[in-house]
Amino acid sequence: MAADIPGAQAARGAGDRQVRGSSSGAEGRAEQSLEAAGWRAEIQIPRMKFGRVEIGRLVLGVNPLYGFAHYNVNFGNAMRDWYTQDRICEVMHRANSYGIDAFNYVHMGRAPQDWARFEAEGGKMQLIVQATAMDDAAQLVRDLKPVALQRRGEEIDAAFQKGTLASEREWCKRARDLGVLVGVGTHKPEVIELVEEQGWDIDFYAGCVYNRTRTEQEWRQVLHGELLEMPHEIYIQSDPARMYKVMRQTAKTCFAFKILAAGRIGDEGVQQAFRTAFESIKPNDGVYVGMFPKRKDEVKENAEIVHGILNSGKL
Repeated sequence: MAADIPGAQAARGAGDRQVRGSSSGAEGRAEQSLEAAGWRAEIQIPRMKFGRVEIGRLVLGVNPLYGFAHYNVNFGNAMRDWYTQDRICEVMHRANSYGIDAFNYVHMGRAPQDWARFEAEGGKMQLIVQATAMDDAAQLVRDLKPVALQRRGEEIDAAFQKGTLASEREWCKRARDLGVLVGVGTHKPEVIELVEEQGWDIDFYAGCVYNRTRTEQEWRQVLHGELLEMPHEIYIQSDPARMYKVMRQTAKTCFAFKILAAGRIGDEGVQQAFRTAFESIKPNDGVYVGMFPKRKDEVKENAEIVHGILNSGKL
């Protein structure tokens, strides 16, 4: 889908302009101030119930904002260099204008300062915080007042592989005492199956549709004895169906992530990847999607795709 040509007229044109790395001067400031002031696009993301609130079913992912490309070092550095604080806040306001009003936040590096500026500029998003240590989680709840805490998938998957998931269940119990929704992140469908079987007291799952945390031995089995140079960033096309299946089988809310294979799906496949995701999850589930609008206005494009799919009457 082509990005908009800058310079259209009046309110619609200003709202539709592309978020560009080259925005500068009066035009760039006008775009940012328009969206920071609460301008709303005609297209709005359909909503879902999430605990005590409603949020858009398209949730802003965090990885590109801080250079976690899950591709290679050069791509990660390109994201990190492009995403200044100005651009992070601009993209978040842009997302707000399309009804993307939840953010899968990670509290590290410059993120606290970026979030504080976004709020100071009038931005509003429900935070679904990926959390690690419990002491940090308690502090985050006090300071940020998120709607939810999500135990990060890297820790959950490592515990699953080591046979120490009991400690992760205890983490979730302690998180419950903080008065927020509690979720488990994972890259493994079998983790969701086990947590369901054991009856953990949680509210939601965040599932990567590509199982990128297989062990080296598991990858060799999948790849018939071979091993790629980046064994932690292998994405195979048969994986998403496995994760989507377990998401449909649980009554709990689920968020699918990496539905675009961390940028490995080209422009021609993006719409189908979104369609597959929403056709495969439940009506009250959502997706986390990271965005890197350096080349084109991914925020607008993604919002249009999701709006079109969910309002087509075919789901």
